Amino acid sequence: MRLVTRGDLDGLTCAVLITSCEEIEEIDLVHPQDITQKRIHIGDDDILANLPYDRGCGKWFDHHQLTQVGDPPPDRFEGRYGLSPSAARVVFEYYMCQHPEIRRYARLLAETDRFDSAQLDLDDVLDPREYVLLGFTLDPRTGLRGFREYFFQLLEAFKAGKSIEEILALPEVKERVLVMRAADEQFRQLTRERSRIDGNVVITDFRGLPTPPVGNRFIVYTLFPQANISLRIHGGPTSEQVAVAVGRSIFNRTSRTNVGQLMAGFGGGGHKGAGTCLLLATTANDEIDFMVEQMKKDG
Repeated sequence: MRLVTRGDLDGLTCAVLITSCEEIEEIDLVHPQDITQKRIHIGDDDILANLPYDRGCGKWFDHHQLTQVGDPPPDRFEGRYGLSPSAARVVFEYYMCQHPEIRRYARLLAETDRFDSAQLDLDDVLDPREYVLLGFTLDPRTGLRGFREYFFQLLEAFKAGKSIEEILALPEVKERVLVMRAADEQFRQLTRERSRIDGNVVITDFRGLPTPPVGNRFIVYTLFPQANISLRIHGGPTSEQVAVAVGRSIFNRTSRTNVGQLMAGFGGGGHKGAGTCLLLATTANDEIDFMVEQMKKDG
């Protein structure tokens, strides 16, 4: 049996829980659009977690807002769906009665809920610690590379019962934390230089840089507190693509934009507070302008 999930903290916690309850032989880490655009084959021996539904899967777990992109889930399916702070919470609720031993991961689950739903305070952003710090080291949007091997190292560490203090002391984790902290000032400077305010929206354009800068994606809300929503642009996985990430401010929570719904209109997805999509470089500017106008209209 194969588990297909995302390479972030929510995907990691899903993997910890599911591998504790199922005989998983293989784990693949993919982007949501790999599923909606049928770039990988999904079969009935596959479990999808923290990803859009695919009609071929054996089980499916997710918490993101449903959109018209990809396969619509049927009324009945194996697994569970629900609007929840994290996909891991949905997984936990599904397996907990038959596998009460997964209660041992209650702290990891609670912190994953908090991180994935961005229920963070200013200290969490300016001086992240423990699970929040670990979450940033695993977040693809932080800009760190080589997350696949790192994901599996963390999975093994949690399954082995290591504490968060022991995990943060692992050489690979310490190295990523050092890289993040060393790059912090440059990231702030680049964010200031490459951002502009348009109404209630802060737009940050990292296109043209050799690699995306390494940094905490929530820092932009401390630099531009007047904005209630952000749009970040950087190069996509190929030169023909542009990646866009949109998020409602976690401090100025007045935006009325349904981000997941907006991103679905461009082939992406997400939930009410955050989402991503990939655009063609040739049409990206016009599409980004449309997004910004919609976010301004929403207020």
